[in-house]
Amino acid sequence: MKSVLLGVVVLAALVAGYFAIVLNWNYSSGERAGWVQKFSSRGWVCKTWEGELALVSLPGTSVEKFNFTVRDDAMAEQINKVMGHRVSLHYEEKVGLPTSCFGETRYYVNGVTVMAEVPLGPGVVLPLPSAAPAASAASAP
Repeated sequence: MKSVLLGVVVLAALVAGYFAIVLNWNYSSGERAGWVQKFSSRGWVCKTWEGELALVSLPGTSVEKFNFTVRDDAMAEQINKVMGHRVSLHYEEKVGLPTSCFGETRYYVNGVTVMAEVPLGPGVVLPLPSAAPAASAASAP
């Protein structure tokens, strides 16, 4: 009986260790710039914020979309405030999370910065209206 209990404890420790490593280790991190065009809280049991960023592209090319996940409600509130403005999202890519309870994508956003201007072409920029939200907001997961 003691060996079965010891086996369960060791297995639980290994699973907990795996999740601790996967949640704290990043495969990659970076920035993506564009316009947040879709952002919602989703999930049957485990609610996460899932979004879609339309990336800045050259005129005449198709729009590339960047799907991302936000696990922090404070960060989700900041992203909701800047919807419709050009932003830069700071993300971390996590690999090896086994279920969608952690999010539907591998890209977890933990920072958002409103971009000051929109480049339309070489030497031509569209300034952001003065009613736009303040510059930068970032938080750690």
